[in-house]
Amino acid sequence: MFTGIIEDLGHVARIKNTGGTRQLSITAEHAPRELKKGDSVAVSGVCLTAVEIAPNSFRADLAEETWRLTSFSRISEGALVNLELPMRADGRMGGHIVQGHVDGTGKFLGLERIPGADDFWLHVEIPADLERYVVYKGSIAIEGISLTVARVEGNKVTIAIIPHTAEATNLCSLKAGDPVNIETDIVAKYVEKMIGGRPTGAVTVERLLAQGF
Repeated sequence: MFTGIIEDLGHVARIKNTGGTRQLSITAEHAPRELKKGDSVAVSGVCLTAVEIAPNSFRADLAEETWRLTSFSRISEGALVNLELPMRADGRMGGHIVQGHVDGTGKFLGLERIPGADDFWLHVEIPADLERYVVYKGSIAIEGISLTVARVEGNKVTIAIIPHTAEATNLCSLKAGDPVNIETDIVAKYVEKMIGGRPTGAVTVERLLAQGF
């Protein structure tokens, strides 16, 4: 399990296609020092297994489905990726519950500086089938970063980004139209299941009470 608090920035050093499986080699300053062979690591929000580790790099193998269904399909050698090691059992929950199981890819629309401030507005278009899990002031993971939704307009989501987040993640390296990994809040999915599957209308307090919550 992860929290969406990015610990390190990595660079994609090599992408090797071995016939259905891609080998992704990543260089980073801190994360490789704590990894052991077989450990999990979140790479831009995707939970991968480190299979080969060197002092300042590690390698992970990607199945074709992982490559095709995540933002990895856009990356090339030299690309920036966000890195997070799994949360320790005695650690603090700094962000929110992030599993590293990407629900889909959204479209990066832009990172716009807020007039008169050092902060930014992050604009992302999310897949239509994920809209129901995204709410105002709710949690969402984008490229593995735990973020809080500031505005929802249909399938367009706006998020306030502080300077530290912009500097410590790969957001500033993205271009308009780039795919980004989206993981919605797992709690929303469990609530949906408990009230009987996909909602046909808004989830309200009255509706939850009627279902016995």
